[in-house]
Amino acid sequence: MQRWAVIFRDTDDMLEIRANKELRDQHVAYAKAHPELLIGGGLKTDADSDFCGAMWIVEANEKAEVESLILADPFYVAVHRTYEIFAWGKILEDKSVTL
Repeated sequence: MQRWAVIFRDTDDMLEIRANKELRDQHVAYAKAHPELLIGGGLKTDADSDFCGAMWIVEANEKAEVESLILADPFYVAVHRTYEIFAWGKILEDKSVTL
């Protein structure tokens, strides 16, 4: 099983989508329903700024599986969110992390 890092970059208009509680609740439910999405969350340029993107760590055999996961996410709106998928290797494999 391969780990993948996904970096999302949002347009400013994505903030309106993030503000939609119903859509956000659907996004959270979607994430909870997919245990292969190990961790994820929004990104900001600093603590006091607006969200400008997001990051996921996904465990999947193929990159195509990760892309399918992204495209089915209720928060994925192609005109407001781009993404890059990277194969990711964790340093210190013998250590676990709890966030």
